[in-house]
Amino acid sequence: MKQDEQEFANLVREERATIYSVCYMFAQRADEVADLFQEVLVRLWQGMASFHGDSKRTTWVYRVALNTCITQDRKRKHRRAAQLSMDVNYFDTHDKRGDQVRMLHDRIIRLQPFDRAIVLLWLEDISYDEIAAIVGITPKNVSVRLARIRQQLKNMQ
Repeated sequence: MKQDEQEFANLVREERATIYSVCYMFAQRADEVADLFQEVLVRLWQGMASFHGDSKRTTWVYRVALNTCITQDRKRKHRRAAQLSMDVNYFDTHDKRGDQVRMLHDRIIRLQPFDRAIVLLWLEDISYDEIAAIVGITPKNVSVRLARIRQQLKNMQ
């Protein structure tokens, strides 16, 4: 295996859960998660050469994944893709945890794409400074936006 391919395989193995979480927050069905996941992988592969380590690798992966999902969300093109097998299936509602996750997902999916990105990063327990670096706003703006987003989520039916 070539060096680039090995690096990419390691990146995907280490950041798979991060990529999946971002894709999940922008999908309404399990097959859409798979489509988004594949599109993010393509964008990561295409961007590997341009990543020079100016930020943490995880920050770069989040940025690529969020930008890809936001772009795809705007386009709303549904393409058929091979199903991916993931360790976690949040669409399975046979248990109480699945119901709570689905309820939260149903509310988050109704947010604007930028707000969805911020709340996803916050739910991933990422610091305000890192969220700010990923989405391109100030940490104070992250704090203000999260307060508004939490209120908006509480008010949803």
